[in-house]
Amino acid sequence: MNHVCSENPGFARFEPIFTDCRASLAMTDCSGKHDPPAGGERPPKCGNAQKIIERTMTSAEIIALLPYQKPFLFVDELTNISENSVTGNYTFDKSAFFYEGHFKGNPVTPGVILTEVMAQIGVVCLGIFLLKDEIRQLSAPKIALTSNQIDFFLPVFPGEKVTVISEKEFFRFNKLKCKVQLFNASKELVCRGFISGMIK
Repeated sequence: MNHVCSENPGFARFEPIFTDCRASLAMTDCSGKHDPPAGGERPPKCGNAQKIIERTMTSAEIIALLPYQKPFLFVDELTNISENSVTGNYTFDKSAFFYEGHFKGNPVTPGVILTEVMAQIGVVCLGIFLLKDEIRQLSAPKIALTSNQIDFFLPVFPGEKVTVISEKEFFRFNKLKCKVQLFNASKELVCRGFISGMIK
């Protein structure tokens, strides 16, 4: 700053202000308290501010904010989540209502339910994480799934555990689009596709 001011006379009149500000900042810690002017010790690092910047959400916090409840909650656990992806799992209850008639004598998880699992973990959970600074704690966000395109390869039977891996394609104007894959316990690809939704 001194170098800039010396070569730019127009800024010279601000130099006393800059000097005072630097002196004040040098003596101020995160709490707003001032160190003694003598002694030459550096003020403590702003640990509290760092913690706020790195604030994240736990799996339990995200699941608590989902706008679903049993028997239509299809998220057991989130094992990994970041700004770009999420991984989570769900185990199908053998007594789930949709197995009673799908199919007679041969219960199979309906494709629409598999899609719902992918959407809840892969889009809604990730969306809540991305909006964590805007969503109030214990206040469920508003969700509207806008489109999906899913290809199915293998059946999922009662009692099976599935894992969803979702990668963000884009997130802008509160619209989130993700590439989502669902695997069975043998790590075989069950279905995959793209799901989009509005979250706010």
